[in-house]
Amino acid sequence: MTSLRRRMLDDMQLRNLSPQTQITYIQQVARFARHFQQSPADLGPEAIRAYQLYLTTERGLAVESVMVAVAALRFLYTVTLKQTWRLDEVLPVPRRPQRLPVVLSPAEVLQFLDAVPGPKHRAILTTCYAAGLRISEVLRLRPTDIDSERMVIRVAQGKGQQDRYVMLSPKLLELLRTWWRVARPTTWLFPGGRPDQPITKAAVERACQRAWRRSRLTKPLSPHALRHAFAVHLLESGADVRTIQLLLGHRSLATTARYLRLTTTKVCATASPLDWLPCPGTADPPPAPAPST
Repeated sequence: MTSLRRRMLDDMQLRNLSPQTQITYIQQVARFARHFQQSPADLGPEAIRAYQLYLTTERGLAVESVMVAVAALRFLYTVTLKQTWRLDEVLPVPRRPQRLPVVLSPAEVLQFLDAVPGPKHRAILTTCYAAGLRISEVLRLRPTDIDSERMVIRVAQGKGQQDRYVMLSPKLLELLRTWWRVARPTTWLFPGGRPDQPITKAAVERACQRAWRRSRLTKPLSPHALRHAFAVHLLESGADVRTIQLLLGHRSLATTARYLRLTTTKVCATASPLDWLPCPGTADPPPAPAPST
């Protein structure tokens, strides 16, 4: 391990960045160094700018992928290398396109969950919807996180390394108890091939796609789509945005407020101004002129 990589790791650990973020940032910086065959410490603004253009134009990466690379390089140069450049000029953050996700209706959620085979994957994917959890949060649940006395689920160290509680649906509790009676998990609620490790995200996503094909739904579907459905269905049932923010574990209320654009109870229930007018085409036609004699 190079001294620069060691320093960057130390800086990330001091700031308590999540282990996954540390791995991602190190990978991104390593790719940057390999691209130029030089240490990042020897590269300046022109090289950084050229690399971002390379990722965008030649590699054709999605905006989200470019943003990850930009975040890693910003940390490297501002925190570890302590450069004083104007970052907005050297490493501009690309604008993220504002796309609305496709949201499943409650009937479609039920149709999908009915198509999930096996108690394990059904319990995992149902938890994504019933509690609005990220798939990474579901996979790191432990049996002790299910509190049937208070009817809550403890989410330990979710995104942003914050703990929170979410509701425990009675229907979900019965499903989780069925799974527990089958597998008797100890360390992880959903263990993988090795009991001391949780099931992988890739394995769940494969099971999700198999169930999607079996369900014959036409809308695209992923574990995260179930989280979107959770938020939208709560909004449509009258839950306030602040409560949903706490349940989802969003740091900013503005992030949660985006779901307001997906709800149909407010948007589709609003009358169009066309409905205030007489129906077009129903007015009596003008009388025909009398025939000439």
